[in-house]
Amino acid sequence: MQQIIVGSVFLVALFYVGRLIYKSFQAKASGCATGCGKCGAVDFEKIEAQIKKEQARI
Repeated sequence: MQQIIVGSVFLVALFYVGRLIYKSFQAKASGCATGCGKCGAVDFEKIEAQIKKEQARI
C-alpha cells in the first residue's frame, strides 16, 4: 500500500514538473514568462504621452 501511495505522489510530481517545462517552451501571446498578465497590460502610448507632457513642461 505504501508503494502505491509513494508511486502516485511521484507520478503527480513528475507530471507537475513536466507541465512547467512544457509551458516554459510555449510561445506567449504577450507578456513575460511568468504569465501573470502584468506585462501585457502596459499601455506604452500612455507612458509616451506622459513623457512628452513632462518634457513640454520643462
